Amino acid sequence: MSHTEHTNTTWLFEITPKNKFFSLNLKEVWQYRDLLMLFVKRDVVTVYKQTILGPLWYLIQPLFTAITFTIIFNNVAGIDTGTVPPFLFNLAGITVWNYFTSSLTGTSNTFGSNAGIFGKVYFPRIIVPLSIVISNLIKFGIQFFIFICFYAYYYIQGASIGINGATLFFPLLIVLMGVLGLGLGMFISSLVTKYRDFSNLIGFGVQLLMYLSAVMYPMALIKEKLPTYGWLVQYNPLAYVIETTRYMLLNVGHISYLGLGYTFLVTVIVFFIGVLIFNKTEKSFIDTV
Repeated sequence: MSHTEHTNTTWLFEITPKNKFFSLNLKEVWQYRDLLMLFVKRDVVTVYKQTILGPLWYLIQPLFTAITFTIIFNNVAGIDTGTVPPFLFNLAGITVWNYFTSSLTGTSNTFGSNAGIFGKVYFPRIIVPLSIVISNLIKFGIQFFIFICFYAYYYIQGASIGINGATLFFPLLIVLMGVLGLGLGMFISSLVTKYRDFSNLIGFGVQLLMYLSAVMYPMALIKEKLPTYGWLVQYNPLAYVIETTRYMLLNVGHISYLGLGYTFLVTVIVFFIGVLIFNKTEKSFIDTV
């Protein structure tokens, strides 16, 4: 081919590096939506495929955790949950908390767990963490159904619980938790490609974060009993989500609109940084994983 013919050649496809500072690749994600659904199905089916109890683990984990918290924090430590049964109080917080942690831990090793696929075929990499967050919605739905069953039982027994007008916005609260878990997970996943130590710290960090997120106690209690360390909970955006969840579902506590605004702002910032670092890492991670 002569130089003139070469310069006039029109290529059918041209692969070039992405130069956008921030991109969600929503158009590509939509084009690959069938692949996204396949990843969601994989995440749901394979997790407990080779276990004896299978999907029952979705139910066992929150129930046993709620029972343990009720015994330790309510019966032994004497934490008062007001008119709400302690078990139901704990189950409400645990159900929402589990969605966040499963989204965070699931997406935090995206590059390491999928290096073989990423190195062989192209598709928008953000599909993988998105599929994890979506598949965890199914897990959340199952656990939330169990919460509703216990809610109905205690309500019939005459427990002083109820819903309010704010309950209509509960789905938005779940979306907020999912986006925060997604953003933080993508950020950590990018760090793990270079610093493997982070993968060992995730489990410990999540457990520590749970105690700072008012999962097993009202926010007002920590401010009253431990005013010196109350700021650790007060500046934790997850604590406001848990506290608002219990207000929406159990009509206990209150909504801090300032706290929710702060949570929304932190979520947007974390998600923006997570996507930014994720997009940057996907271009060169194969050399470090």
